[in-house]
Amino acid sequence: MTTATTGGRHYAAPAVRGSADFAGTAQLLRLFLRRDRIVLPLWVLAFGLLPAFYVSSAKAVYITQADLEHSAKSIMESPALVAMYGPVFSTDLGSVGLWKAGPFYAMIAIATILTVIRHTRVEEESGRAELVGATSIGRYAGLTAAMIMTATGCLIVAILSALALYGIDLPAAGSLAYGATLGSSGLAWAGVAAVAAQVSVGARVARGVAFGALGTAFALRAVGDAGNGVLSWVSPLGWCINMRPYADERWWVLIPLITVAIATTAAAYMLLQRRDTGSGLLAERPGAPVAAPTLSGPSGLAWRLQRGSLLAWSIGFLLYGSLMGGAINSVGDMLNNSSQIRDVINRMGGTDVLQNSFITFALSMLGIAASAYSISTVLRLHDEESSQRAEATLAGSVSRERYALSHIGIALLGPVVLLFLAGAAVGVIYGVSAGNLAGKLGDCLGAAAVQLPAVWVLTAITVAIYGFAPRYTPVAWGVLSTMILIFVLGALDGLPQWVRDLVPFTHPPKLPGSAFEAAPILWLLGIVVVLLGAGIAGFRRRDLR
Repeated sequence: MTTATTGGRHYAAPAVRGSADFAGTAQLLRLFLRRDRIVLPLWVLAFGLLPAFYVSSAKAVYITQADLEHSAKSIMESPALVAMYGPVFSTDLGSVGLWKAGPFYAMIAIATILTVIRHTRVEEESGRAELVGATSIGRYAGLTAAMIMTATGCLIVAILSALALYGIDLPAAGSLAYGATLGSSGLAWAGVAAVAAQVSVGARVARGVAFGALGTAFALRAVGDAGNGVLSWVSPLGWCINMRPYADERWWVLIPLITVAIATTAAAYMLLQRRDTGSGLLAERPGAPVAAPTLSGPSGLAWRLQRGSLLAWSIGFLLYGSLMGGAINSVGDMLNNSSQIRDVINRMGGTDVLQNSFITFALSMLGIAASAYSISTVLRLHDEESSQRAEATLAGSVSRERYALSHIGIALLGPVVLLFLAGAAVGVIYGVSAGNLAGKLGDCLGAAAVQLPAVWVLTAITVAIYGFAPRYTPVAWGVLSTMILIFVLGALDGLPQWVRDLVPFTHPPKLPGSAFEAAPILWLLGIVVVLLGAGIAGFRRRDLR
């Protein structure tokens, strides 16, 4: 440390701030782009092209202006649907077609949050940032590179979505408004993630802070839109909805979104300046002097690590199930006049009874979401091994099978809890409104239960990848994304049946309404057993990374 001496007193020389703090930004940006060469293009293309796909699907379904007006009226008469997706502000094709794309403002927020935290807090938690910082890399280079990459992705999404919407003959003003708002939402939440990355030494806490803020914003938007609309103006997601593309656009909504992005990014740089590498603004709590009996084995440790995540997912499934249960009675009125959309829903796995089709489709979507939880739980094994904590655990009298099963067991049982809560919420609310609580509750719980084998197939695929090729375990997210695209596009555009059969969620019985068939369930369970056994055997035989 450089000091100045005057009369026996020592003074620290002031730190010099300038371009040196950003040295190496270009090199880190290239590194981050290489590491995200698969994930980044996936979410950019998805958010850039899917809105136009939604509108094209609506154009094929709603043939006349009367169909559009009937759909918009039915949506606005259902507080549950308005809470889930937002209101419809006009009966134009663009406004009605983009209604289902309302959640994209929150979904791009999830993508940017994960991207920023992965390249900032995760790098510090793993110790890589400290090693890189020991070279000629500036203090702010990592955060700057992560923000540049994320902002570039948001900009491409904005341009691509606007061009795609304009390319299907929608007005230029509305297309530009939607694209600009979608990109601005991603930028605002990237700034929130940058602030969250400065809060704690753990990436999981940083994600929890950012997702907690996003969940609060979504709840405020949902309650506000379903009520008098006041609370929507407190939420950044509410600002996005109130841009009103194709319905007398409110361009000034971009001002608060960009302001939040700039303010949070500036705050992140200020907080980064005030802390040491690897530390956080929130001090870690000291642990108990004596471990609880539940921590005496790997299962107790796995539960301790995973319980917070399961609680958060459980709350989300319960809330979403409640919203879906409240929307069932209105779906019949909304779709009754459109045979085309009934055919689409039935092709996506429903039955001839429209409300049963809606329940089937809703719980299939929740099954896919439960797969995401299960994959993230298995990936904790990958994180523990990469951080070398698994090596310390296995150095004791713990077998590899017992250690792996401690996390895999939670990955298998967690979706049971999630789908039970969602199915119960749907069944109770729908049953009370229909005057048949026992019957509807049983139907919904059965519809949720048959999704479990399909969820476990994704779990088993992740375990198999981890067992044989641990370096590529995150590819499980790509497998899930591909299956979602096949599931949705195959139903809407009629992909070949053999391609659709690759998705496990197309095979469970279409409950309620259809007869239960055990054969698909048994086939799926057989695949699960084979893949789980192979993955655990591979983990037992290979070296730790």
